Amino acid sequence: MTLEGKTALVTGSTSGIGLEIAGRMAGLGASIVLNGFGDSGQIECERQLLQEEHGIAAMYSPADMSDPDQIAQMVGAALDRFGAIDILVNNAGIQHVEDIETFPPEAWDRIMAINLTAAFHTICHVLPGMREADWGRIVNVASAHSLVASPGKSAYVAAKHGLSGLSKTVALETAEDGITCYCISPGYVRTPLVEKQIPETAKARGMTEDQVTRDVILAAQPTKQFVTAEQVAGAALFLRSPDAAQITGANLSVDGGWTAA
Repeated sequence: MTLEGKTALVTGSTSGIGLEIAGRMAGLGASIVLNGFGDSGQIECERQLLQEEHGIAAMYSPADMSDPDQIAQMVGAALDRFGAIDILVNNAGIQHVEDIETFPPEAWDRIMAINLTAAFHTICHVLPGMREADWGRIVNVASAHSLVASPGKSAYVAAKHGLSGLSKTVALETAEDGITCYCISPGYVRTPLVEKQIPETAKARGMTEDQVTRDVILAAQPTKQFVTAEQVAGAALFLRSPDAAQITGANLSVDGGWTAA
């Protein structure tokens, strides 16, 4: 399987799942468009590393995914540089946890903008080129919360459910055009944010860190194991392969059995 001659735009790819997906696609020969926030020096190091390790071209866009104009500028710059966007991975996302009656409206609006509306805009911008090429892959990184709910996460759950529905609609509208669109829905991934929460929660609840991991954070995942960024990236790579050409409109759970329970 090769991605030589293809270009992949991965939003939210300066760390975590997005960076892992970008790296795996670069390893197969794809040119990469990175996007996200973070330390500019570290991001430049990651961009250069992708190029040097894999012999591909990589560019970076700092576009704020809550701003439609910046999204349009990012896609335009990528098209100017590479001529096409063959693979779109909508991975950017944020979270805020609070009961709905006190949930800040500005937090609701920003979560919806980045976790859902941004995907609408990126898809609209890349689809014409994909239709012209008679080939395209659109991967929307959702969450187990695209299928189930949790208290305190009204905006996140609503946005991820919406992303699943958007994926199905795009899949139907492009079904005869060589384009596929789907969701990948991970469970809990051991991110730096989660790592920080483990000792804090252990201290607050008088538990060991192992107990917090198993009985609090991973309570919903029957395997009692974190999903890894590598596993999510592996699913993304499979879904763009020829073997997955008839998989479209699907929502693939990578969640340790969370949504089966």
